[in-house]
Amino acid sequence: MEENRASIRVQVSTAYVDEQSEPSSGRYVFAYTITISNNGGIAARLKSRHWIITDANGKVQEVNGDGVVGEQPHLKPGEQFRYSSGAVLETPVGAMQGLYRMEADNGDRFDAPIPPFTLAVPGMLH
Repeated sequence: MEENRASIRVQVSTAYVDEQSEPSSGRYVFAYTITISNNGGIAARLKSRHWIITDANGKVQEVNGDGVVGEQPHLKPGEQFRYSSGAVLETPVGAMQGLYRMEADNGDRFDAPIPPFTLAVPGMLH
């Protein structure tokens, strides 16, 4: 662990929300839970987010906004912040990726990457 550097790790789990989806209308709803961990030696605040959401037709949605779920969590070294949100696609398979724009307590600004992850109706991918 580096003493005066922030290090943010992002983990994702996903789920298909059958009861909110209408495949016959091209509406596939997915939930995802994000765990953001501060593995560095300095506290940092999540200031904003940038998502790139792509469906199987190649349609791309970009989402930018302040914080996550109405918050700008401040993570001390060793702390985690977990939240759940969702995405609606027109296809049964898609992908998301992006980044969180962070600001460390020492004023350093940096991006924490959100690694690409797949959204898929169960049984669609083998």
